[in-house]
Amino acid sequence: MAKMSNTNMQLNIKPLHDRVIVKPAPAEQKSAGGIIIPDTAKEKPQRGTVMAAGPGKKDEPVTVKKGDTVLYGKYAGTEISYEGVDYLIMKESDILAII
Repeated sequence: MAKMSNTNMQLNIKPLHDRVIVKPAPAEQKSAGGIIIPDTAKEKPQRGTVMAAGPGKKDEPVTVKKGDTVLYGKYAGTEISYEGVDYLIMKESDILAII
């Protein structure tokens, strides 16, 4: 059951092994020049916040932690919806960087 608060969201899904649950950042509404982007032209975000991380594999612990902002590949992960909120679940190796 997900509980919402002003700044923190509790997610009661525990990923296994080297899996990570990421909440994608919202898609940009305007271009850098101020042009409004229609829904059909918006690109899939490649940045998000880690909501939960598994313990890692034997001899290979997970390096990201809850709250980290990460960059990931355009087609990384599997989309899931939990209590009306969309998330991505992916392997830690699909994460390109922590920002």
